[in-house]
Amino acid sequence: MSTMNLSYLSSIRLGAVRRRYLDREEMANGKSQVTHRPVLLQEVLEVLHPQPHGLIVDATIGLGGHAEAILRASHPNGRLLGLDQDGDALNRAAERLIPFRGRYQLVHSNFAHLEKIASQRQIKYVDGILFDLGVSSLQLDTAERGFSFRQDGPLDMRMDQEHTVTADEIVNFYSEKDLADVIFQFGEEPFSRRIARAIVRSRPHHSTLRLADLIAKVVPSKRARRIHPATKTFQALRIFVNDELGRLTVALKTAIDLLKPGGRIVVISFHSLEDRVVKEAFRSHSRDCVCPATQLVCECGNRRILKLLTRKPVLPGPLEAKDNPRARSAKLRAAERL
Repeated sequence: MSTMNLSYLSSIRLGAVRRRYLDREEMANGKSQVTHRPVLLQEVLEVLHPQPHGLIVDATIGLGGHAEAILRASHPNGRLLGLDQDGDALNRAAERLIPFRGRYQLVHSNFAHLEKIASQRQIKYVDGILFDLGVSSLQLDTAERGFSFRQDGPLDMRMDQEHTVTADEIVNFYSEKDLADVIFQFGEEPFSRRIARAIVRSRPHHSTLRLADLIAKVVPSKRARRIHPATKTFQALRIFVNDELGRLTVALKTAIDLLKPGGRIVVISFHSLEDRVVKEAFRSHSRDCVCPATQLVCECGNRRILKLLTRKPVLPGPLEAKDNPRARSAKLRAAERL
């Protein structure tokens, strides 16, 4: 992994400290605020190492925190292509990146469509790609988006509000078995069947707080001391509504193919299911053979095209984890195209 210039790294550290206090963006309704703190910012910059004439793809631009730092680091001519399926977030990012006008393009799209987007813009190769997965501060802190079990809102959970399927439909119309399977598979919730049974028996549900309260009554109190009882169920519904794992699998393959030799891919995940998909994708592309260990002769024809830059995931330091609770579960993995 390349090492950044120490003076430059120091300036990034100072900028991150200032950002903690200055980077507060008003919500669209003007009544509340979202504090946006890019997770693992120093580590992302060190791995991507943006160059003055390079092109970086921010596949989940969100509120633009990572994108802003990348454009500053690649001054004066570094370029950025930013994607996000959340139109509200994309508008906020556009406002934030106004000082860099002419050096970036923003696209309202899920990263699963990265191949098509690159083709339309005649982009054959890029120098780096960043995925900052999961739900954003804007989505969590906007009650009407329905992502949070800590404030009341509709059971929506769509990252792209142009999509039709919502969490409300899954909670109120799926069979008990199918609902339990969703909660178990995408939330790794051991009490999935108990939760699904309680949900089905007390339908309809249209409120995030009502659903969270119901789950809290079902999940044993010992587990509730560690995390909120509804955490895993809400995670499962969100992942399922947005097909997050399926789209991530598609996007990672495209991203790896888009990297030029020496190009870097960085992925920040926030739960074990995402991290498992990333780990497996990186591992399969960094080995010459992926045949089963019991097979004596290679038949897969796989050839190594990635070099792992992180044998183990990079985690936030204690100061960042303390200052930004949402960063605590973050894991960064990175690889370089051979």
